[in-house]
Amino acid sequence: MHKMGWQDVIEGRPGDRVLLNGNEAIARGALEAGVRYASSYPGSPSSEIVQTLSKVPDSELYAEWSVNEIVSLEGATAASFAGLRAICVMKADGLNVALDFLTSMNLGGCKGGLVVTVADDPQGHSSVKEYDSRYLAKAAMVPVLEPSTVEEARAMAIAAFNFSEQIKGPVILRSVTRISHSRGLVELGKSVREDKTASLPAGDRFLTKTIFHMKARDRLIKAAGIFEDCGFNYSEGPDKADTAVFCSGTSLLYAREAIETLGLNDEIKLVKVGTTFPLPEKFILSHLRGLKNAIFAEEVRSFIEEGIVLLYARNNLGKICFYGKLSGDVAGVRGPACGEMNVDIMIKALAKVYGIHYEAPGYTPEKTAELSALVPPREYAMCPGCPHRASFWAVKTAIAVDGRNSIVAGDIGCYCLGAWDTGFNLFDTLHCMGAGPGIASGLSKLGRFGLKRPTVTIVGDSTFYHAVIPGLINGQYSGSDYLCVVLDNSVTAMTGHQPHPGSGISVYGRPVNAIKIEDIVRGLGIPCKIVDPYDNFLAAETICAMVREPGIKVLIFRRECALVAARKQRRKRRVYVDQSLCRGDACGCGRFCVSVWGCPGNIWDHKTGKANIDEAVCAGCGVCASLCPAGAIVVEEVE
Repeated sequence: MHKMGWQDVIEGRPGDRVLLNGNEAIARGALEAGVRYASSYPGSPSSEIVQTLSKVPDSELYAEWSVNEIVSLEGATAASFAGLRAICVMKADGLNVALDFLTSMNLGGCKGGLVVTVADDPQGHSSVKEYDSRYLAKAAMVPVLEPSTVEEARAMAIAAFNFSEQIKGPVILRSVTRISHSRGLVELGKSVREDKTASLPAGDRFLTKTIFHMKARDRLIKAAGIFEDCGFNYSEGPDKADTAVFCSGTSLLYAREAIETLGLNDEIKLVKVGTTFPLPEKFILSHLRGLKNAIFAEEVRSFIEEGIVLLYARNNLGKICFYGKLSGDVAGVRGPACGEMNVDIMIKALAKVYGIHYEAPGYTPEKTAELSALVPPREYAMCPGCPHRASFWAVKTAIAVDGRNSIVAGDIGCYCLGAWDTGFNLFDTLHCMGAGPGIASGLSKLGRFGLKRPTVTIVGDSTFYHAVIPGLINGQYSGSDYLCVVLDNSVTAMTGHQPHPGSGISVYGRPVNAIKIEDIVRGLGIPCKIVDPYDNFLAAETICAMVREPGIKVLIFRRECALVAARKQRRKRRVYVDQSLCRGDACGCGRFCVSVWGCPGNIWDHKTGKANIDEAVCAGCGVCASLCPAGAIVVEEVE
């Protein structure tokens, strides 16, 4: 029987070579290091780490999906105070949330190894913005390790725990999407599974004080010394080369392939920097001496480039020409300071430095443009039967009926698609988790200055627990006037359907007390109603009524995520088009079901010139049937 990835991580024997993704490799490294506490708020591309560690018996390791990243880090730090090794996992956006505590606790230090694993997302594959978490690490004075391969991710996870205990402070392990979600062969080491007792003796104190600022700096100095000989910094190629590529993370692989492609193996050396903060200055200086050209390859911003250029300026090393993102010579997909790196970018940079004319194999730019014009555009899409689509349409309808052109403040999750065509271009603002209610509260106070449009904010259920509650409290306390719509689909859907405090399920899949959104809202004295968004007319009517009521109010649209429901469902409703009733283009609806509604299950039958349903895709929600002006879409129960 084929094993799941987590089985190789948990059950694999020392010496086994197994295929893991980067997150699984980090989880395995943590186990081999003897981790006892693992916490996270789920966020792609980091989610699989704690998801994997949750498969370890809870007598050996405590795992937790926390309500947000700051609580997650606080819990992991508590375990470290008691002498246990702990890992806290988050995506790059989450480091902002945890930064207040990180900058505070780092002054007082810790005891057991504490590793903060942060997964950056260059190109924003699963994020609305790019981050380079190394800058936040620098602000917090926390050392950073940055793996270049899946195998190194395992090795660095182990080392990070050791380094943390050596310097008595946290260490950040920075992954990126192409590490977290790529697969590679990993040779397993021995997993530490012996008993470890938590102990926090009287007199052990971990305090944040301004006078401890120098202690944090001393830990960085100690880390810099350790990093000089740690084995994660090395060079490849001719040692006496007058051109070097300084690289970190996956850019090592891109640079290596670019050098080979251009046949420059005998002329360029690769200098791999795995400890990106603090930089191993002696190691770097040894490779800067004698250079004519230094080229930089890293994701996302010019972090090591800035550090090395500053190091060069402090030393008398002769004339060196620097090529990187600062100079604009090494540009990401979206420009010098953003976007994901790749081999083509490195080839162009090296070819420019060496004056090489290089044409990539494949079509000419003109032919590529010609072929691209033939490819139909593809919008972002929500899943078939997604309750958010129904919720968005209800809000859109209610705003039109109300007639006062409500401002809609969006939020982060699957439902951020409400900002684009697939969500009917509903959102007027879209920022970080929990920003919607705060923005709505602020807008609602501007009537005295002439702003007369009502305000609606739309948030998700996991986001509600993570970041919305303070905004609601502030709104109730300050007398705000807005409608908060909570899209409750029972899980943290965007990052892999992890449970949250309202799901009633723990990280181990066991039943726990569900904390109902409506109980929290009503406990704050805020009026609250619950509606099924599939009942679209009732949903729109409810919004219309509530948006006209004074004060702050909450409407919960409750319907399970369509993907989760499909896994449980034993019988499914059949939805089909009675083409004898469909009027086609004569209807006057402008092919509403396919051009506006946009569910992937709704298709157009070009042979008959009428609407149709792709029954292989359709989730059976039936909302489109209630919206069809001709009543041509039929819903029937199927045993």
